[in-house]
Amino acid sequence: MKDFSAEVHGCHHYDATGALTTPVYLSATFRHPAFRRSTGYDYGRMANPTRSALEEAIALLEGGGRAWALSSGMAAINLVFALCKAGDHVLLPEDLYGGTVRLANDIYRRYGIDFEYIDMRDTAHIRAKMRRETKIVFVETPSNPMMFVTDIRAAAEVAHAYGALLVADNTFLSPHFQKPLHLGADIVLESGTKYLCGHNDVICGFLAVKDADSDLAREIELLVKSEGPNLSPMDSWLMLRSLKTLGVRVERQAESALTIAQWLRTLPMVTDVYYVGLPDHPQYALHQAQSTGCGGMISFKVKTPAIAQNVLAHLRLIAFAESLGGVESLLTYPIVQTHAEMPKDLIERTGLDDRLLRLSVGLEDVEDLKEDLEQALKKATQEG
Repeated sequence: MKDFSAEVHGCHHYDATGALTTPVYLSATFRHPAFRRSTGYDYGRMANPTRSALEEAIALLEGGGRAWALSSGMAAINLVFALCKAGDHVLLPEDLYGGTVRLANDIYRRYGIDFEYIDMRDTAHIRAKMRRETKIVFVETPSNPMMFVTDIRAAAEVAHAYGALLVADNTFLSPHFQKPLHLGADIVLESGTKYLCGHNDVICGFLAVKDADSDLAREIELLVKSEGPNLSPMDSWLMLRSLKTLGVRVERQAESALTIAQWLRTLPMVTDVYYVGLPDHPQYALHQAQSTGCGGMISFKVKTPAIAQNVLAHLRLIAFAESLGGVESLLTYPIVQTHAEMPKDLIERTGLDDRLLRLSVGLEDVEDLKEDLEQALKKATQEG
């Protein structure tokens, strides 16, 4: 089934009423027909029919055999790190979401797990840092917020040669544009709050694996049913609704993002534009080889920190807010929002600084977005 069809229909099973949408099963527990007989559901933490429908749809979109719908993107990352034990080594990209860094450094390091941050744009760097103790190679591509691209196929080959897992955070592109499981990843995760939801009204996360009958799937299943980070039935229903428009949303956002990225380069107060859809992006060819689209995320630098900070107060249409991937365009100041707790050395290594802004392009008219950015940047430049 092609992506657009899968997004619209998911894995919907019609009931006796012929309803086109999956019902919301707001039940904490389920009645059994008799001793040792089951409908397949017993307790809501273990499984819920609405959530099961969503998980089937996500597995289909990711090209996997099993998926889990979770209470947040961080819950998904937490489950990945929970696969490790004391003494394990985890490789992380030096440019990635600040919440991942916080979870690794402030929580999981206390359990004796060794996290190491490296530049993953060159697979040789990954190979050079592998150890016998390496349990996970974690990639985020394109990365947040500097838009670095990692070769997923090559990273998977290196990880597997050492018996490690390749985990891919696919939040910036969604499975509509990139399918890491097809490229060799063992686990793909999404902050479903972003593009998969697209309406800024649900906090959720997803994990997916290729083989539903694997030891890895069974281990994740044990963690999920034991820790209980499951998505609620109502939020699962909202996500099923959101998936129906995923393709048309992200295709339009990517089209507008390319137009805006090209236009930003013409502004005198803008010094650098980072967008994987620009042909002169250093890893443009690699990105094209492992994805079918470039997404709606742009980062750009302005001449001074004052301009970057002042522009936020002059926006009219675009919202100054955290998050991304919704129908509303959002402008974020990463160094004090999404990456405030990043260690100083990592920030210096990646190029993230106080002149960088991150734009999530929504569904507004592209000319209206350009007009809003231009007037805000002009006012900020006059003040700064």
